[in-house]
Amino acid sequence: MKKDLEKNATEIVKKLTSAGHTAYFAGGAVRDLVMGIKPADIDIATSATPEEVEKIFPKTIPVGKQFGVVIVIKDKTNFEIATFRSETSYTDKRRPDKVKWSSAKEDALRRDFTCNGLFYDPIKKRIIDYVNGKKDIKARILRFIGDPKERVAEDNLRILRAVRFKNILDFSYDSETKEAIAQNASKIKNVSAERIREELNKILADPNRAQAIKDLSKFGILAEILPEVEKMKGVAQPPEFHAEGDVWEHTLLCLKNMGAKKDYILAWAILLHDIGKPDAYEVRHRITFYRHTKISADITTQICDRLKSPKKEKEEIVWLVKNHLRFKDLDKMKPAKAIRLINHPYIKRLLEVSRIDSTSSYLGSEDKLDFELYNRAKALYDIESRKPKIKPLVSGHDVMSEFDLSPGPQVGKILKLIEDAQLEGKIKTKPEAIKYVKSKLK
Repeated sequence: MKKDLEKNATEIVKKLTSAGHTAYFAGGAVRDLVMGIKPADIDIATSATPEEVEKIFPKTIPVGKQFGVVIVIKDKTNFEIATFRSETSYTDKRRPDKVKWSSAKEDALRRDFTCNGLFYDPIKKRIIDYVNGKKDIKARILRFIGDPKERVAEDNLRILRAVRFKNILDFSYDSETKEAIAQNASKIKNVSAERIREELNKILADPNRAQAIKDLSKFGILAEILPEVEKMKGVAQPPEFHAEGDVWEHTLLCLKNMGAKKDYILAWAILLHDIGKPDAYEVRHRITFYRHTKISADITTQICDRLKSPKKEKEEIVWLVKNHLRFKDLDKMKPAKAIRLINHPYIKRLLEVSRIDSTSSYLGSEDKLDFELYNRAKALYDIESRKPKIKPLVSGHDVMSEFDLSPGPQVGKILKLIEDAQLEGKIKTKPEAIKYVKSKLK
């Protein structure tokens, strides 16, 4: 938990209360406190209007003032302060067309799940529960507040949020909640790509990611948002290399074997590393998937574009997918090329992809695994990571001056030739570099 988070949030509540307003901790923070979990952040709900909040606190950001939300900054930490409100229709299936300030009870009743509908008074140290949230938390049940169909109609993203909360909290679905999710699965298409991606990132960052993906498939949501993943079902693999099952089962096992790592970029790479196998499937002397790494990378690019992934995240996920079997070529690579690969900025995650892939590939039986490629790469990484980073012996200007060249591709080729020799330990000084290039040019 952020340092003094609860203390600072309590001071904000006290200040609002001293000004004559009602104020409580709200939502997920209260759920976490009830479950004995330290909240990562604390939101506050209050009877104060946004304008009144701005008058009370010197540092504020009007992030959603029209919806009653203001950020209060205290000790360099942002606290979301929301006015108690009730809402009207949701034409865009996300935001209310109109909000009106209301009571704490009305505010609780417009929230999504009972476990998220609790308030906590940090002054009197008591829970305010209008939705039987404490009972559902104790029973570990995820339940929509009120009519599940109305909650989904208000914001179609709640279909995906239901799967996330159920799995992150390790709850079970209430029967009516479950029915509403299944009946409205196709409505997830009404939600923007960015919001879907953010929810998927949170799902994949959680240790229960494999079960969440299974839930998405069972409800028909996966077919709507990631049909390429659904396509992996039933695609057989050669049993001598994948006794664990088809491509779908292997992928789920990989996600499970990520363990407690909260790394959604790694999880995306794991989820998509074999996404091209259905298209690459052939039966020759046995089942084969020739060129599936390239096909997987191409499909991953399409998925990242469709979900509007940030450029850097897309670049890394695609690179990891494209290179997930690259270590099998280490013995064939020139030393400089192998060292360059091992020094790549994304190498740590690639090593993890290789390790998890190996852990999830049963060579004829569950107790037979092959870590040869991973071990070889990890050994080289351990050696290279202890070495100081090499500094260029010559510059482009040096090359142009020494060999009477104009700027162009030839200069780059010579610089790479020098760097390769330097990586392989063949040269260590600038004169040696010049001499080496002259010998090669002859």
